[in-house]
This record gives sequence, structure tokens and C-alpha cells, in this order.
Amino acid sequence: MNYLPERDLVILLLKKDNYLKYFKHINLSYIKDNYKELHYVYLSISGLQEKNSSDYSLDDLQTWFFIQYPQADKVIYLELFKTLSETTLDDEVGVRILQQIKRRETALKLSEACFQLASSDKETSDIESLYQELTEGSPLLEEPTENLFVSDDLELIVQSAITTPGLRWRLNCLNKSLGSLRRGDFGFLFARPETGKTTFLVSEVSHMLTQLKDDRPIVWFNNEEQSDKVMLRMYQAYFGVRLDQLMSNVKKYRDEFKAQTKGRFLLLKDDASIEKTEVERILQRYTPSLIIYDQIDKIKGFKADRDDLVYGAIYQWARELAKKYAPSIGVCQADGTAEGQKWLHMGHVANAKTSKQAEADFILGIGRTNDEGAQYIRYLNLSKNKLVGDEDTIAHLRHARFDVLIEPEIARYKDIVLYE
Repeated sequence: MNYLPERDLVILLLKKDNYLKYFKHINLSYIKDNYKELHYVYLSISGLQEKNSSDYSLDDLQTWFFIQYPQADKVIYLELFKTLSETTLDDEVGVRILQQIKRRETALKLSEACFQLASSDKETSDIESLYQELTEGSPLLEEPTENLFVSDDLELIVQSAITTPGLRWRLNCLNKSLGSLRRGDFGFLFARPETGKTTFLVSEVSHMLTQLKDDRPIVWFNNEEQSDKVMLRMYQAYFGVRLDQLMSNVKKYRDEFKAQTKGRFLLLKDDASIEKTEVERILQRYTPSLIIYDQIDKIKGFKADRDDLVYGAIYQWARELAKKYAPSIGVCQADGTAEGQKWLHMGHVANAKTSKQAEADFILGIGRTNDEGAQYIRYLNLSKNKLVGDEDTIAHLRHARFDVLIEPEIARYKDIVLYE
């Protein structure tokens, strides 16, 4: 086989120290577009390394790969692993290999820009900057010193944490109490079955879908309700229509949805027993704008002596992913003591002592009663709120209780009290 730095780097990444040092500098999109077979190997390395802190052998990687991708072409991949087994590299060449990969990636971009210039009116600024990058190179592994620590400039802090909005809620009462969701924020909502947890999610997520400023999707891990049903309710919530209205002109609503979201989209992963490593691979691949876990307690791959410690590990892991990728919302159940209760508090969270609650930035309980005439009223209680909020957040509402309406026929929640 021809020499490929993208292939040889696999050998170095089997060592944990090398993985932590180099993997963050790899452009997986470039690998996927140009070396599709290698892309799946890189994803397998990531999944293997995230399991624990060990070094791995090539045999470990090969075994793990075929477990993750049982339908892979064995002829192609056995030949690839054979070539890798015949490759010997010192750890010190890692930087050089990464620089070679970066130069090849830049050269490819430059050739594409030159082709576009020859066949269209593309500006030459791209060509000039790419040529400069190719000839001068870049200090690939140097971390800019100004970004090593958090800024102490109050104006920048306020701009980043408060005045620059994140994802706003459809329910204005939550904008006034919680404020925007920003990267690093992790919270969860909980309620009894058949209260309207999924309806709450589609109501809010469909609103946040219109606010995405780039191509980073909303990723929703669904292991609860039937996924087709969730997507139908997402369309209902987005347009605010009944199911019969939606079905009356499917093509119209589909086309309008695509046009209005302008390429911003929702990825709904349906897996009743999804593993943490699969979640991590998906997040690494798509770098989302928002992460939804419904239900978060069902994610596999965590071990501890007691169930509450297992759940605590899940929530700690989700919090860390929120800091790395995007704001995150989990969903879990309330225990039996919450049945028929309006105001659910932390003590009503199922299968937890304090392990779940400690990891969350916000906790939202959704209560309901069986009182006559109250079937469409839901009671929101913010029993924990550590979010900074926005400029229009009202301080005395940070731990408030709100009566809201559920509109199941259009899959939305609605404010009862309107806040200016």
C-alpha cells in the first residue's frame, strides 16, 4: 500500500497519552470525506479509548472494530489491519505525522479552490490564504496562551455569560426564571408517566430549532417513546397544528419545514439500550447545538456498587459532555410519591438520593393533579437553578412555581401568566 500518514497515525493513537495529545487535532470530516474506511477505524479508536485509561494493542482495536461494525467488509479491513501490524512508529513522530495530514488537507482545499476559480468567478482570497497556510505551515500543537485561562475582563465575562443569548425557551416563564441555555448547562426534567414530558420536549425543542445559527444539529437520544410518533409531534409543535391538519397536506408541511429551518435539523437517535460510547461517537461526529436524553437513566455502560451511584455517574458524564459540546437536557421519572402532586421537588426524583441532583444546573419538576377541570394544567417547579440567566431574567423567579397549559392536540405548552 502507498504511504498514508492518516493510516499510520492509528498506531500512535492506541496509546492513551498519544490519544489525548493528538486526537483533538484530527479533522474527522476530512478523514470521512477522503478515507471512508479509515473514518470508521478512527471512530472505533475513540470509542475504545473513552472506555477507560488503558493503552490498547492493535488486536484490541481489531476485535472492538468488528464488534462495532459487524457488517464491515472483512477483506478490506483485514488487509488494513495487516498493513497496520507491519507498521512501526516512535511516539516522537506524532507531531510530524499530524503536520503531514494537515498539509495534505490544506493542499486538497487549495486544489479545489483553484478548480473553482478556473470554472467560476470565485475570489482569489481563499487561494492566497490557503497557499500561505500550505507554504508557511502552522504550530499545530501549540495552545494559544491567551486561551489557557478564563478571562478576568468583566465586560467580556458579562457579554459571554449574560448579554449574548443562548437557546431561548418557548415558555416565557422559563426565559424569565432560567434564561438561555448555553454550552456547559446541564439540567433535567422529571414527572410521573403520562404527564407530558415528551410533549414538553417537542414544544421547546421545536422552538429552539429556529434559533440555531450554524449547521450544528440538535441531537435527541430517544429510548422511550416510539420515534416516528416523536417526529410527528415535532412537526405538530413546530407549526402549532393538529394531527389531522398535518396529515391533510404532508408535502406542504414537509417542504415548509425544510425551507424555514434552512438546513438546521434534528437528529433523532432511536435505541432502547444505547451505550455511552455510542453517544460519545455521535456527539463527536456531529458537534451538536443541543443534546436531549429521553430517558437519561436508561443509558448503558456505567457500573457502581449501588443503583443511585450508577445514576450519579450517568449524570456526571452528561454534565461533562455538556461542557464539551452543548447544553443538555435529560428526562427521568418521578417516584410514586409524586402521583397527583402539583409541585414536585428534588425528593420526588426516582432512583436517587442526592447523586442525580448534585450534577444538575437546573431541575424542573412537572406536576399534575386529578382535580376536575385541571386536566390541561401542569405545574412547573424549579427546585434547582444555577443558571446565570439573561438580561431580562427576573431574580425573584429563579426558584418560582408556574401554572402552565398543556395543549396535547398541537404538542405544545403555553404560558398562563404573561411576563413582560
